Amino acid sequence: MRSYLFVPGDDHRKLDRSTQSPADALIYDLEDAVGPDRKEAARAIVRDHVKARGAGGHHRVVRVNSFATGLTAGDLAVVMQAAPDAILLPKCEGQAEIDRLAAMLEVTEAREGIDAGRTKILALVTETASAVLTASSVRLSHPRLAALTWGGEDLSADVGALGKYGPDGSLDDTFRYARAVCLLAASAAGVTPLDTVYPDFRDAAGFEADCVTAKRMGFLAKTAIHPSQVEVINRVFSPSDAELEWAHKVVAAFAAAGTGGVTQLDGKMLDKPHLRLAHRLLGN
Repeated sequence: MRSYLFVPGDDHRKLDRSTQSPADALIYDLEDAVGPDRKEAARAIVRDHVKARGAGGHHRVVRVNSFATGLTAGDLAVVMQAAPDAILLPKCEGQAEIDRLAAMLEVTEAREGIDAGRTKILALVTETASAVLTASSVRLSHPRLAALTWGGEDLSADVGALGKYGPDGSLDDTFRYARAVCLLAASAAGVTPLDTVYPDFRDAAGFEADCVTAKRMGFLAKTAIHPSQVEVINRVFSPSDAELEWAHKVVAAFAAAGTGGVTQLDGKMLDKPHLRLAHRLLGN
């Protein structure tokens, strides 16, 4: 999967339009996109929408409210009736919260007749200074964990930053660090590194440049805050013909070399990291 489109959980019009999106996954948002007085209504709206969509089409992710709000259990009690594919946990402070969510999913899966372990976890691991430091020092792990992502808005508030970008449009050091921590933590965990949204959806050039940077860094997918961003994400994060050709050649070169740890292609030395990259480009 390359693209994840956020959709407000209480907006019927946007939910209906999202069914036509070329995004690989939809993130039904019960957190930031829903006001306090609409939280309960949004749960039922999302449940009904996910249930109506069934198992086909988009990968279905629900962003619940963080544990600190006291709303997480109530969110799960309703939305798990529709058996979403994954739950996105915001403001994740580390392994203990991943384990806590996993235990709650185990209970709700059993109650709803869902196969044990089917519901995966995506975790947003950089929204506070403590979360960034934890993700940089503790290897996160769980059989349900499928992806780690990051965000800068809440981190900005936590550290007192006046903005995320410098005069040249590039991320300031704090947020570049958070982005790198997310990438490294996901790689260490063996899960998908999922890049954050680009908030200015009218800045097409800046957005595409941000996608290119994320892919170059090693991110495998990106979240979108506006439907117009999805096609750019899909294009940038799809392997090019040249990349696929290289990957096939690398796999073939290692197969011809037998069990050796190194080989060569076009006069250049290849070792196991090149083979892993090739398999990743080929989706296996």
